[in-house]
Amino acid sequence: MSQKTLDTDDLEMIDKYSYMVYRLAYSLVKNRYDAEDIHQEVFVRYLCKRPAFANAKHEKAWFLRVTANLCKNFWKTAWHRKMLRLEDFDYEEKATDREPESEIIMLVRQLPQKYRLVIHLFYYEELSIGEIAGILKRKESTVRTQLVRARRQLAEILKEADIDV
Repeated sequence: MSQKTLDTDDLEMIDKYSYMVYRLAYSLVKNRYDAEDIHQEVFVRYLCKRPAFANAKHEKAWFLRVTANLCKNFWKTAWHRKMLRLEDFDYEEKATDREPESEIIMLVRQLPQKYRLVIHLFYYEELSIGEIAGILKRKESTVRTQLVRARRQLAEILKEADIDV
């Protein structure tokens, strides 16, 4: 098996999408270690497949789609279902070990995964409903409905937390 070396285009691509991929993975799996694993796997797949992209939108959509699929697969694995996480216990974490999060991000993480995903893509990645539908392979009306429901659930969470936005 021959080894391929990284060229400057590969390094630029990794640098360009690294933070976006990690943010989405962290948003969906809620754990920095699992997010780092998924982040790494996305770029391993990129380097193994070296897909040809039609344009920058196609490029970005590929990275988002692969990340979302890997996160979905993560939640389906038997390993994850049977594993107890340290976060499930009441241990206090050191402030340096925690991910910096705003209060609103912590509340968004309480939403079901399908709603977190559309919220993340719409607000954090600034994608249109049409682009989200293409990436997730869903109808635009489905994405619109999920976005409305996500906003409604988030409003209730904010109300319960007594936060005015």
